Amino acid sequence: MAVRGVGLLTRLPLCVQRRSRVQLPILRLLSCPGTVAADPRREEQPSGSAETGSEDKTPKKRFSEVQKERREQAQRTVLIHCPNKISEKKFLKYLSQHGPINNHFFYESYGLYAVVEFCQKESVDSLQNGAHTPSMSTEAVIPFRSRYFNLKLKNPSNQTSQQSHIQCSNQLPPSSKKIFELLRCAESIDDQLNSLLKEFQLTEENTKLRYLTCSLVEDIAAAYFPDCTVRPFGSSVNTFGKLGCDLDMFLDLDEIGKLSAVKTAGNFLMEFQVKNIPSGRIATQKILSVIGECLDHFGPGCVGVQKILNARCPLVRFSHHASGFQCDLTTNNRIALKSSELLYIYGALDSRVRALVFTVRCWARAHSLTSSIPGAWITNFSLTMIVIFFLQRRSPPILPTLDSLKNLAGAEDKCIIEGNNCTFIRDLSRIKPSGNTETLELLLKEFFEYFGNFAFNKNSINIRQGKEQNKPDSSPLHIQNPFETSLNISKNVSQSQLQKFVDLARESAWILQQEGQDRPSPSSNQPWGLAALLLPSIANGMALARKKGKKPINETVKNLLESIKSNSAENSTNTHRKRTTSPQT
Repeated sequence: MAVRGVGLLTRLPLCVQRRSRVQLPILRLLSCPGTVAADPRREEQPSGSAETGSEDKTPKKRFSEVQKERREQAQRTVLIHCPNKISEKKFLKYLSQHGPINNHFFYESYGLYAVVEFCQKESVDSLQNGAHTPSMSTEAVIPFRSRYFNLKLKNPSNQTSQQSHIQCSNQLPPSSKKIFELLRCAESIDDQLNSLLKEFQLTEENTKLRYLTCSLVEDIAAAYFPDCTVRPFGSSVNTFGKLGCDLDMFLDLDEIGKLSAVKTAGNFLMEFQVKNIPSGRIATQKILSVIGECLDHFGPGCVGVQKILNARCPLVRFSHHASGFQCDLTTNNRIALKSSELLYIYGALDSRVRALVFTVRCWARAHSLTSSIPGAWITNFSLTMIVIFFLQRRSPPILPTLDSLKNLAGAEDKCIIEGNNCTFIRDLSRIKPSGNTETLELLLKEFFEYFGNFAFNKNSINIRQGKEQNKPDSSPLHIQNPFETSLNISKNVSQSQLQKFVDLARESAWILQQEGQDRPSPSSNQPWGLAALLLPSIANGMALARKKGKKPINETVKNLLESIKSNSAENSTNTHRKRTTSPQT
């Protein structure tokens, strides 16, 4: 019998009001009896990720292990739309009738939602058996047994004194004002980069919500393809995702074939009768078309469904109303999943990698080098490849080349996808750590110097070998796809956008060089270091100076950059002389 004061759980009606813009989630991890306690002010690292700002000595989990744990966790989890004011204690007591709760958190997205993870999967079945399909007086309802529920209070007017306001912590990307304040108050440029990473990276709650959303979509797809799996890939799982990023999903049908490939004794072989399709691409389009229709008509909370089936990689795009995620679902993109695993490994090998990638991406977005709208801009994936390539070029290298990871691979790591060799070692413990001890400040400076003077007109970027190579085509920017080596992942980038990247890299390198010589005092309100690089006014001011016919800044900066290394040795000597002649205290 339900606890008095807490209403009945009903499956959310499918006639959810559609909105043109889906609000991003605001999350809060709450502690309670039977729930994992956590400090709501602390940003938790996603499972399997490296510790930020320090060397993590604990063994890293394999990508496949993290995926398996998260998927199993999501299958024990439900999503509940709650009244705006509710007694948290009674809410948990009511749900505990179905089994012990492992943890839970609340967030806001067009109302208050709770993500509740039970200790056993059977508790979800019990909760579903106790829920009912709502009846509508003016609209018809399509019954669907999902793990997305609606909680109502039986007698809301009698429970005002018993309700408690649940404060939700903001998990949206931080405001520019907050970022500049954090950067201004940091003690060093290294601290600035780590602070930026901490503020933008996916939280533990946000990661759980992403896996749960995939699991809810999997429940819908399973109506057509039992035993299929829907896996997140891309920024949601490679540890380079930031709050607010899209959720990329992969509908994996291969597991069905593996489950049915069981050897049986006797003289006969039983097979399913199936429909024959002329090509794999057509099969992909038909599958996604049907799933897209199902999401649109029967998927609770799935709105704005678009079937983009003629793209190079066909997909279904939709907004998940409850979680606030913009979702892309594909079913023939296994190489993208392998790329996610490779980036996961690179991000886990050294704590500086993610900090540098987040910083470069943030810098690029601040100066409109990247955009959420497809076009001639550099993508975040291309920027990540550029940073990885730069770290492979250090002496000693901070990151190994993809070919060296392939050479370390064992028989169990062998992977061929559509004729492409995607083999690399997956056991992080077998990869030797780098002996490079360079600071983030130095790496950021030299990143901008390196690519401010890179010969993009003749050389390509290739993380397989970690060295500059002649471009195989005339594209302004050529970055070899790590697995489909004949493809250029930056083929869309125009010459003007590449030149803008080079110009800003040169100017940023010069700004950092000047910052190192004359850093503002801590009491000053003047932006410095990374904060100075993220000010759009800097780029705008330089562009204005060029229009007014002043000296060509970029040519000056280029010449100065070439002399930086030779001057740095002389400056170091002069500084040493001053220190040795100053009076000792």
